[in-house]
Order: sequence, then C-alpha cells, then structure tokens
Amino acid sequence: MKLSFVLATAISSFFVSLTTGFSFSGQAQALTFSGISSATWGNPTPGISDTNPIYTGVGSNTFTWGKANLPPGLPNKLTSNGTSFSADINSVFQIADLTYFNGKIRTDSGVGFVPLNLNVSFNPSMGTSQVFDFNLRLVNTLNDPKDPEKSADLVFLDTNLSNRSFTFGSNKYTLELIGFNLDGRQISIKALEEATTTTAIYAKIKTIPEPASVLGLSLLGIYLISRKNPWKINTGNRE
Repeated sequence: MKLSFVLATAISSFFVSLTTGFSFSGQAQALTFSGISSATWGNPTPGISDTNPIYTGVGSNTFTWGKANLPPGLPNKLTSNGTSFSADINSVFQIADLTYFNGKIRTDSGVGFVPLNLNVSFNPSMGTSQVFDFNLRLVNTLNDPKDPEKSADLVFLDTNLSNRSFTFGSNKYTLELIGFNLDGRQISIKALEEATTTTAIYAKIKTIPEPASVLGLSLLGIYLISRKNPWKINTGNRE
C-alpha cells in the first residue's frame, strides 16, 4: 500500500475535525471581551543593595518604598487604578493606569521588584473573574545635583512575566501587558527627583492555538509533498 494513499485517507478524516476546530477558532477570534479591572500591590523583593528595605501598601492600590533622606521628604510611591474596558481579540486596550512619584530615599532602604496584581472581572455573560500577577522592576539611581536627568528613577515592566493565560468556554487565551504606550515599544517610565509621572498600562488578549490546528497544518504539508513526489515516499511496489 502506498504511503500517499494512507496519508490521503488519514488527512481526509482529520480535516473533518480540523474544520470544526477552525470554526470554533473563528468564533473565538470574533469575541469581544469587556469588563472592569482593579489593581493591588504584592510583596516586594529587595535588590542586592537593599539591606534595610522599607515599604507600605501591600494589598492596596498605593505602594511606597524607601526611607526619605531628610524630613519632610517623601518616599517613592506607585499608585495604580483599574478601569473599564471593551476589546476585540488581538486589539490593544488600556487595562489600568500608573502614577509614579520619585522621592529622595536612603540607598539601602529601597526594593528591587514589586508585583502588580490586576483583578479582571469580565462581563456577567462570560462569568469570569481572575487575578493576573505581573512584575515591575524599580531602578533607584544615585542622585547627581548637577544633572537632574541622571537623578531620574525608573520603573520597568518585566516583559518575561507579562503574559497570563485564562480559559473562557472551550478556548484558552492570554492576557499580555504590552507596555506603557499603544505600540508596545515603551516598557519603562521615569520620573525626576521629587516629580510625578502618570501613564496608562496597555494590554492585549490573544487566542492560544489548539494543538489540533498545528498538527493539521503539519499533515497538510506532508500530504502536499506526497502529491508532488509520490515515488519518493512509497513503501514498495506492492499495492
């Protein structure tokens, strides 16, 4: 029996289920996700030089860290608020905002990382509410009185931890934080000493492809090759 005939038979049967899978995938692509988000801060992680970390606000939407150098100075502060949203699959939308105040603190009293926990409640028809944990890296620079730009501190979105998955119906999706602007190219913000920066946090929802779809494309490639080169993949001359 020829291998090409076996493949043709297998692929013919497989495409019935594959077509159904693509149908469900098409329905998933047409979904619009809407809902509301809220934000809280998790337990921070000190950096190497943060031998005496000081912080407040774990479990709330306002997080402070560091001991102010001179009274009545203020510590660093991050505030995040959620928002309502409505977005199609693969479209960029705002999921929260972020306000960053850069205080003057002692170098040993800071932290290096802090989790941002976004509680996303999708609309009632979807019946889904989930907490997505993301990570922000905090860069506290040494102050240079002669150069305010060098004294600016930064907040980075950790892109290695910016994707989180969830399930709706029979399909799986990822919620991805893309950055602080619409095109996803800005993954950090900065603030001058004792100044405030406010920005939006943007996200995107993507469909996770089903394994059957990937397998179907692989079989299709093998089948097309067998049609072009029937003699190279025959197992023998016997029918």
